[in-house]
Amino acid sequence: MKRRIDLNEKDIPKQWYNIQADMPNPIPPPLNPATGQPITPDMLTPIFTMNIIEQEVSTERWIDIPEEVIEKYLIWRPTPLYRAHFLEKFLGTPARIYFKNEGVSPPGSHKPNTAIAQAYFNKVSGIKRLATETGAGQWGSALSFACNQFGIECKVYMVRISYNQKPYRRVLMETWGAKCVPSPSPDTNAGRKFFEQNPEHPGSLGIAISEAVEDGATSKDSKYSIGSVVNHVLLHQTVVGLEAYKQLDMIGEYPDILIGCAGGGSNFAGLFLPFARDKIHGKEMKIIACEPASCPTMTKGPYVYDFGDTAETTPLFAMHSLGHKFVPAPIHAGGLRYHGMSPILSRLLMDNLIEARAYGQLETFKAGITFARTEGFVPAPETNHAIACVIEEAKKSKEEGKEKVILMNWSGHGIIDLAAYDAYLSGKLEDYVLPDDEIQELIKDLGKFPKP
Repeated sequence: MKRRIDLNEKDIPKQWYNIQADMPNPIPPPLNPATGQPITPDMLTPIFTMNIIEQEVSTERWIDIPEEVIEKYLIWRPTPLYRAHFLEKFLGTPARIYFKNEGVSPPGSHKPNTAIAQAYFNKVSGIKRLATETGAGQWGSALSFACNQFGIECKVYMVRISYNQKPYRRVLMETWGAKCVPSPSPDTNAGRKFFEQNPEHPGSLGIAISEAVEDGATSKDSKYSIGSVVNHVLLHQTVVGLEAYKQLDMIGEYPDILIGCAGGGSNFAGLFLPFARDKIHGKEMKIIACEPASCPTMTKGPYVYDFGDTAETTPLFAMHSLGHKFVPAPIHAGGLRYHGMSPILSRLLMDNLIEARAYGQLETFKAGITFARTEGFVPAPETNHAIACVIEEAKKSKEEGKEKVILMNWSGHGIIDLAAYDAYLSGKLEDYVLPDDEIQELIKDLGKFPKP
């Protein structure tokens, strides 16, 4: 049995796949919060370059990947697809489990797939500096790496609790020449009010986004860059699923179940979107997004129009949301602590093309330890949510006595997250489930916005 399925460099995708060409229902347009009317592309120019805005609003099915981007992708792409034989044997399951290893990139996650693209499109537009936010630090690391590749300055606002929990992420960013500060910070108007109220405020992705958006719009040579949620990020990530599609085809397999962790939606979408086109056209498959019980955006958040950030500087997006004032519990899966969800994923969830499940922190780390002790690779805390679901589905396959093909996006390694594993192994981690009454309080003001 083949354990590792590799593509040649010539097989790297030459185009990104845009699901918006095939969605049964289009995404409701972003709205101007002041007028309630759809925004126009030119309204986004203070924070994004026009070549990126064109991708954000495009409904073309295929969008060419520039040669300069492919050249940088070849540093680590194509990534390997593994058959998880040892995990299958441990579970005694008839299921065949495959995982796409996105942890082989220089920053150790899937994030450079869009970071390289965004840095390139900004570079050719004359931008000299990018500002961004980061939760667990994977996105901040990826953009730091990408900016270094293209000679662009980079400023990263890192959610304070993760900044404190994961100091080596900051070191990694600084190694690639970026500046990383804890958010909320005294560096922006958006951050100052939270910082002055509480200099040890744990922060949130919503606050960090507010800071980065404000910073990125400060000059004509500076722009904002985002690592998840928005359409162009999901577009760039489809290189993952397009490669996986080819790799499975090489060995005559096709997934019955696709699984990924989801915070804003980028790695999960990158894997499943090329397959979702088949489901839209009648192919049977189960597509499962996995999120923390402490941040149950898809499993408990309503489908509403909401701001993408805490300071209310962004347009209103139609998405599943816990409310833009949500401050998450300080769990270690920092990349999954965002109050909202990608508008594309939110619409697909509403159309029952995907489903969502929430998992507790202890269950996910138990799953991650199981994976590390069978397959050898230590997963990122975010990835552990997907692994928990894979184990659940593999056990179900065993109970039903049915052979199933399970495909997971192994979104990143956990080597820089060993403090989280230390906390789990020493019994210091606790589960936290966001109470329903707290969610109702957070979303009570969203009724004033139009309904998607």
